[in-house]
Amino acid sequence: MAGRNPGTELELGWISKVHVNRPAVVRHAEQIKKWRTVKGNWQAAWLLKAVTCIDLTTLSGDDTPSNVHRLCFKAKHPIREDLLKALDMHDKGITVGAVCVYPARVTDAVNALKAAGCNIPVASVAAGFPSGQTPLETKLAEIKLAVEYGAREIDIVISRSLVLTGQWEGSDFIKTSTGKEVENATFPVGVVMMRAIREFYWQTGNKVGFKPAGGIRTAKEAITWLMLVKEELGVEWLTPELFRLGASSLLEDIEKQIFYHVTGSYALQHDLAMA
Repeated sequence: MAGRNPGTELELGWISKVHVNRPAVVRHAEQIKKWRTVKGNWQAAWLLKAVTCIDLTTLSGDDTPSNVHRLCFKAKHPIREDLLKALDMHDKGITVGAVCVYPARVTDAVNALKAAGCNIPVASVAAGFPSGQTPLETKLAEIKLAVEYGAREIDIVISRSLVLTGQWEGSDFIKTSTGKEVENATFPVGVVMMRAIREFYWQTGNKVGFKPAGGIRTAKEAITWLMLVKEELGVEWLTPELFRLGASSLLEDIEKQIFYHVTGSYALQHDLAMA
């Protein structure tokens, strides 16, 4: 992600004044879950917007060049061409926001996307993913290698102990979780993080991006996250530059919903190509 946040002088007094009304946040999150889902063409439009904000991810211990190549093909062709034509969106260049892999698979992803003739950025997890419990020197070396391999975005795992002990800094993007935790992206956490982003923007004029990751699997959940971002931060945040959905299986459900919208029937297993 291109640097947008030049940083600002750390004001611990400002941070220490932050208080979260947890019961109110939880109540708001429950209301969010009850929001009505949009229907028809509006739903299809929201789903296509969600596609453009997905970090299509594979972070498995058994990742290989071949499954990364398949993922990259799906990244360029996230929705079947005939479905896009039915929606008159076939010429809009719809792709996912990025492909996210381990540093060792960055070169595979870069080469696959280059061969496919597309400019989708490769994001690499780094800095001791998912725990962050590696020495600083190791973290820096891993980040440097990922960049040398061709990663254009680095998904850094911060040292959470620094946060817990109050040693704060600024960033270009903040993320709910690694996606490898027992509990990952939740609406209460999302609300708190987005309001912190909003407050930081009011204080500094710098826009920080937001990425919920982990456990987002359905098209309905994706739309709810988009609507929440629109409500808390505004439509200017609904771009791949400022909002990403970290997910591996979400795209599959979105394409199924678009298939149903276009054809009126549910997709069979062989109807849609999976990454």
